Amino acid sequence: MKRRRTTLLTIVALLGAALTALPAGPAAAEETEQLRNGTFDTTTDPWWASPGVTAAVSDGRLCADVPGGTANRWDAAVGQNDVTLVKGESYRFAFKASGAPGGHVVRAVVGLQVAPYDTYFEVSPQLSVSGDSYSYTFTSPVDTTQAQVALQAGGSADAWRMCMDDVSLLGGVPPEVYEPDTGPRVRVNQVAYLPRGPKNATLVTDATSKLPWRLQDAGGATVAHGWTVPRGVDVSSGQNVHSIDFGAYRRAGSGLTLVADGQTSRPFDIGTRAYERLRLDSVKYYYTQRSGIAIRDDLRPGYGRAAGHVDVAPNQGDSHVPCQPGVCDYTLDVTGGWYDAGDHGKYVVNGGISTWELLSTYERERLARTGEPWKLRDGTLAIPESGNKVPDILDEARWELEFLLKMQVPDGQPLAGMAHHKIHDEQWTGLPLLPSQDPQKRELHPPSTQATLNLAATAAQAARLYRPYDRAFAARALTAARKAWSAALAHPEMYASPSDGTGGGTYDDTNATDEFYWAAAELYLTTGEKQFADYVVHSPVNTADIFGPLGFDWGRTAAAGRLDLATVPNRLPGRDTVRRSVVRGADRYLATLRSQPYGMPYAPDGNVYDWGSSHQVLNNAVVLATAYDITGSPKYRDGAVQSMDYILGRNALNISYVTGYGEVNAHNEHSRWYAHELDPSLPNPPDGTLAGGPNSSIQDPYAQSRLQGCVGQFCYIDDIQSWSTNETAINWNAALARMASFVADQR
Repeated sequence: MKRRRTTLLTIVALLGAALTALPAGPAAAEETEQLRNGTFDTTTDPWWASPGVTAAVSDGRLCADVPGGTANRWDAAVGQNDVTLVKGESYRFAFKASGAPGGHVVRAVVGLQVAPYDTYFEVSPQLSVSGDSYSYTFTSPVDTTQAQVALQAGGSADAWRMCMDDVSLLGGVPPEVYEPDTGPRVRVNQVAYLPRGPKNATLVTDATSKLPWRLQDAGGATVAHGWTVPRGVDVSSGQNVHSIDFGAYRRAGSGLTLVADGQTSRPFDIGTRAYERLRLDSVKYYYTQRSGIAIRDDLRPGYGRAAGHVDVAPNQGDSHVPCQPGVCDYTLDVTGGWYDAGDHGKYVVNGGISTWELLSTYERERLARTGEPWKLRDGTLAIPESGNKVPDILDEARWELEFLLKMQVPDGQPLAGMAHHKIHDEQWTGLPLLPSQDPQKRELHPPSTQATLNLAATAAQAARLYRPYDRAFAARALTAARKAWSAALAHPEMYASPSDGTGGGTYDDTNATDEFYWAAAELYLTTGEKQFADYVVHSPVNTADIFGPLGFDWGRTAAAGRLDLATVPNRLPGRDTVRRSVVRGADRYLATLRSQPYGMPYAPDGNVYDWGSSHQVLNNAVVLATAYDITGSPKYRDGAVQSMDYILGRNALNISYVTGYGEVNAHNEHSRWYAHELDPSLPNPPDGTLAGGPNSSIQDPYAQSRLQGCVGQFCYIDDIQSWSTNETAINWNAALARMASFVADQR
C-alpha cells in the first residue's frame, strides 16, 4: 500500500542507515545513563510538562494531572529534552508508570525535540492503577544531541492522573534479539486444502537428504506417507527446507497433521467448508469499515459502535468538509464510504481499486465456468441492506461508490469533473480512537488525475453491473464516469503531492498512463463505444508487459483493465492478444511459485518484500486464476489455489495472515478501533481480516526496534504498533475476497 511512505519523512530517509550492518564499536560501548533525574527523589527538574498539565513530585514519583478533552496523545505530555543519541548504538528504554483511573494508554516515545519531530522509537502500553514496569530495547538510527524522551498522555475525554518513576535510557546495552515463536518446523496451510486440489507443505530442517513423512488423521492413524524433497536454502527466509507433496490423498477430513523429522504440524482440514466461510467473512469485513453509519451489534456481535464523522461532537463531521487552505472555496458532503485502513482517512485511489476488485469478484462469479454467483446473493452478508433483492456484495460496494461520486468537483467550479484525491484529519491521531470520538478537523485535498480516473473506471464498471437492479443509479454512475474521463483528459498530469502526508497517507503517483488505460477499458466494456476502444488499442499499456514481480495494486492499475478486457465479453480489436498476455503473465507467476519452496507466486527483486506483500501474493494469484478462467488448464487453477497456502500458514513464520483462520493467526493488526491489544474493551479485527504481511522496509519504529536485519518473510510482527507490517486495508481485503471466492468455487 505504501500509504505512509512520506508521512514521517525523515524516518523513511533514515531507513537505509538503520538497516545497514551495525558497527562493532557502539554494540560494545559502556552502559551509560542518558537521562537526568529519572528517580524524582526531590524535584522534577529537568523534566517538562506541556501546557495544561500540572506535574509535581509525589512520594518519590513524578505525578501529572492530565486534562480531559485533548485531541491527540502529544497534547498532554511529560518529557526531557537535550538527550544525546549515537547512531548504531543500542538503548534500553525503561520506566514505571501507573494511571488512575486505570486503563489509559500512553505513548512512550524517543524522538527529535524539534521539527520535523521524527520518531526513533515508540510504544503504547496501557497503564493499570497499581503500576507496571516497562522495558524496551532499540537501536538509534541517528546521531543527535536534540533527542527527546516523553510520555504522551493526551487524547482522553476525561481528566486523569499519571505517575512515573525510574525512567531510564541506558546506552551501550547489547541489542535485543527478537526471536519469533514459529512453532513446529512442518509448515502447512493451517485452514484447509481442497480434496481434489494441490496439497503441499514445507519442512524446515538441517537435513540435506530426503526424509520420511506421514499424514495423520485426527485420531493419529497414518493415512498417507512418502518422502520429502530437499530444496536447499530458501532465499526468502534464509532457512534450509524440504518440500512435501501429499496431493494424492483426497479424502475430506478435519484435524489432520503432517509428521516429519520428529515434528508434527499444526492441524488442518481437507475440504471446502472453510473457504465458503472465508468467501463471506472477507467481504463482511467492509461493513465494520463503514463511515457515516452506526455499526449494528446485532449484525456484528462485539463490533457495534456509533456512527463516525456524522457531525456529532466531538466529530467535526464529513457533511460540510472544506478544502485545505488555498485549494478551493467550497465544501462537500463526503459522508459515507469505507475507512481506508487503521485510521479515519478515506482515499479515492485506494477506494477505487478496492471497489473494482469487489465488483470484479462478483462479475467473475457471473461469467466464469466455475462461478457461483448465488453464493454472493442477497442476504449472504448480514448487512443493513440485506433483503432488498440486490446481491449483498453489490450493496456493500455501493457504500463506497456513493462516497467516490461525492468526491467529484461540482459543476461550475474550477476543475469540475475531477475528483479530490482524499479526505482525512488535519493531523494524525493516536490509537485507540473510535471513529465517533475523532475530534480533528477534516479536509479535502486537491484533485488528482489518478483519483479522477479511479472514479471513471469504477463508476463505468458499476454502470453495467447495477443496471439490472437500479437503472437510475447505473445511469448516474455512467454520467459521472464520462465527466471524470473528460476532466482527466483535460488535466492529464495533476498528481498528488508526495509531501502531503500529514494526517493521512499520500498515495502519490507520477504516472497516470495505467489509470487512463484502465478507465478507457471499463468505459469501453460498458458502452462499446469506438472512442474508448481506440484509446485502449493505441495505449502503450495495451501491449506492455505489466505482470511484474510485485503484481498490481493502487499504484499499478493496468492489470485491472487488462484482466477485465480478457474476461468480460467484448469485441475489442486484438482481444486474443490481450488474453494471451494474461496467460503469459500467469506462466511467469507459475514458474515463480514452483521455484519458491514456500510455494507462492511472489519473488520480489532483491528479496525486498513490499508494503502489503500478503495482498500482492494474492493479486498475483488472481492472474493465475484468470488464466484458468481463460484456458481451463488445471495447472493455473492449482497454482492459484496453492497460493492461498502461504497466506494461511505455510510460510516462514508459521502464521496465518488472516484473522480467525488457522491455529495461529494475525489478530493485532494496526487499527484505531480494532484495538484490543491496547484497550481490552475494544475488539480484535473481525474474522476474515488480512494483515499486510512482511515488509522489508519496516518503516515504523516498533518494527525497527525488533526486526533490524530481517530477511524477507521474517520482516513482520503481529503487533498493533507496527503499521508498516501489520496494518489492515480495504484494498488488501479485496484481494483476499477475490481469491477466497475463487477457491470456494473449485471442487
